[in-house]
Amino acid sequence: MGEYPIEKTDEQWRAELSPQEFQVLRRAGTEAPFTGEYDNTFTEGVYSCRACGAELFRSETKFASHCGWPSFYSPLAADRVRYLSDTSIPGRPRTEVRCAACGSHLGHVFEGEGYDTPTDQRYCINSISLSFAPAAEA
Repeated sequence: MGEYPIEKTDEQWRAELSPQEFQVLRRAGTEAPFTGEYDNTFTEGVYSCRACGAELFRSETKFASHCGWPSFYSPLAADRVRYLSDTSIPGRPRTEVRCAACGSHLGHVFEGEGYDTPTDQRYCINSISLSFAPAAEA
């Protein structure tokens, strides 16, 4: 087995994802702020990786950060995401967040920004990296 449980070629990913999804999920791109489908969504449910369907975040951990991207203060479980050092912007090291199941780029996590959350973290995630399933209605 490779680095991730779900591995596909670029050709396979391109066949399953839109060009915009491929650019963000497989090439670590970033969608424009305030344009994503889930930026201001606060419905109860679960957010999953758009590429492979792995459940990543619960709506209970989503908060309004007003940064232009969906923000969460923790993943669903520690083993759902992986962290990589991102030095792509000179002088501004960041921590990239990837799906632990397929290695798709989700966004970045920031710490100590003064958000009033239980973890003092902000998982800044691209909407296009996510799919959302509302909680089942009673």
